[in-house]
Amino acid sequence: MVAAFMRVSWTMAAVERQDNKGSRMIGFWRMVFRIVLASVAGWLLATPCQAAEDFLPVDQAFKLEASATKDGQLMLDFSLAQGTYLYRDQFKAESTTPSVTLGPLVIPPGMRKFDETFGKELEVYHGQVPVRTSVGAATPAGTTVDVDVGYQGCADAGLCYPPQTRHFKLTVNQAGKITAVESVGKDQASQPQASAPASLPAAGGNRIEAALASGSLPAIVGVFLVAGLLLSFTPCVLPMMPILSSVIVGQGKVGRLRGFTLALSYSQGMALVYTLLGVAAGLAGEGLAASLQNPWVLGSFSALMVLLALSMFGVYELQMPGFIQGHLTTTSNKLKGGSLVGVFFMGVLSALIVGPCVSAPLAGALVYLSQTRDVVVGGVALYALAWGMSVPLLLLGLSAGTLLPRAGRWMDAVKTFFGVMLLGVAWWLVYPLLPPLAATLSLGALLALAAALTGGFDTLSTHVSLRHRLSLALGMVLALLAAIQIVGGLAGARSPWDPLRPFLARTSADAGASAQRAFQRVSSLQELDAAVAAAARAGQTVMLDFYADWCVSCKEMEHLTFSDARVQDRLKNTVLLQADVTANQADHQALLKRFGLFGPPGILFFDAQGQLLSQARVIGFQKADEFLKSLQTAGL
Repeated sequence: MVAAFMRVSWTMAAVERQDNKGSRMIGFWRMVFRIVLASVAGWLLATPCQAAEDFLPVDQAFKLEASATKDGQLMLDFSLAQGTYLYRDQFKAESTTPSVTLGPLVIPPGMRKFDETFGKELEVYHGQVPVRTSVGAATPAGTTVDVDVGYQGCADAGLCYPPQTRHFKLTVNQAGKITAVESVGKDQASQPQASAPASLPAAGGNRIEAALASGSLPAIVGVFLVAGLLLSFTPCVLPMMPILSSVIVGQGKVGRLRGFTLALSYSQGMALVYTLLGVAAGLAGEGLAASLQNPWVLGSFSALMVLLALSMFGVYELQMPGFIQGHLTTTSNKLKGGSLVGVFFMGVLSALIVGPCVSAPLAGALVYLSQTRDVVVGGVALYALAWGMSVPLLLLGLSAGTLLPRAGRWMDAVKTFFGVMLLGVAWWLVYPLLPPLAATLSLGALLALAAALTGGFDTLSTHVSLRHRLSLALGMVLALLAAIQIVGGLAGARSPWDPLRPFLARTSADAGASAQRAFQRVSSLQELDAAVAAAARAGQTVMLDFYADWCVSCKEMEHLTFSDARVQDRLKNTVLLQADVTANQADHQALLKRFGLFGPPGILFFDAQGQLLSQARVIGFQKADEFLKSLQTAGL
């Protein structure tokens, strides 16, 4: 990956800047259009063009008829709709009448199926499934027996239904013989299992869901463009700004048209890979970019940002041997678009490594894709989202000729500024992987370097310009922030975003709340079900937090939201569970897939009966005030 990125950088440095930019630009965008057209054609060939697939309601997907057999047994006849199946180990029949027990279930052999949800081979049933059971032989005549019948299944298209429970009354007229069966209605399962259909909407995502459900492309494009624009000022996009800025500065004399073209190339690389990965993730049912979020990849990319920053400081110049550089120059000149191609692929890599965010709009589009397999509507939504996220990048490129200096000492100052920004991106990439002390001290060192470069440690002279005075003032502020980070880190600060926490007075109530903030880790569906069941038996609500070490928003939730005293007070009687999906193993993917999530952060709530509160789940970072509203929605 580093080699690929370095090749992009070297290729950009080797390209001759010619005057016939118009023809090069047209040739490049012709190539991009062909790539997009080929990708769409591949989707259409791989997936039938049809309307969004409608999933059946659970009572139509799994029909159950109960009756008494001639020999006095209870017969449960399951009729399954085409494309659905039931799990053998989820069949249950229990008597709720005291002193009356049921015999073991008699179930015919099923077929073996590797289930991606649970990550193992299970026995399942299609079509018709007859299940028998009986009451105990000691059951006296005239007894009325209340029976709960439980079952759970999924649709082949990717939707898993929650566990179901049907209630029946059995009449026993002869000892141990059932003579009549009466259905008393059907309810959603009250068993404390943490199952849920993959179609649960994200809290606050009603507009996203409504736009997708409408099938109107103009409405979808409009909603997702606005959503992308709002996301453009979040950690999903902000780290890309210094990367693009350094590219524009490295091009030398750049006018508005050239700057806009570079930004357009970069943003289209980001948008295209964002759309392709999103479609692939939606169809696969998991976040593919998560595999790139491991310490080795993040560390390598961070090191590359440091190398690029050092080149901006003038420590060295990225340059290949002459014969290789000449070959690349010749090749690049033959390829229409020249350095635009390099910028395009830099956008591709930036989207893969720097911005793998999971937000409510993105989650809504991915869930829609995973359920309907409608790559046209889902792909358009994701592409519009990426376009909205690209707006600040395009504005940056358009203003390049005005805001960025063309030559002279100002250019050296701007290169230094962007070098510091690239170091900031390098720190941002590895910050989630660092322990608190290393995170605060490294940020303090970065701020100290920025202070030194802006003159924060220089002596003030009376014969300096206003520009130098402003630079000195900025440097002093940065030096103060650096000192706060370093001192706070050494004093035990848990987060670089709150370095003064160790020095703030804490009340005894705060201390008591801090003692209750520990999460109980769950790493598989079995552990989760057991924990939710235990909480239900104790009559406690449950909050489940999906977390990963590489997830910046997860760290923000931990240090800025969960640590808030008001949040702690609201959660004091709630069982706190956390699914750490850092390693992205099969068990972790099964946890995400059960709840229709594509990556952290995601927070789910269960009531005191163990039932999932679908209307209250949280996708992405929320500040304490906003999170308190989500807790209120969950009834906590």
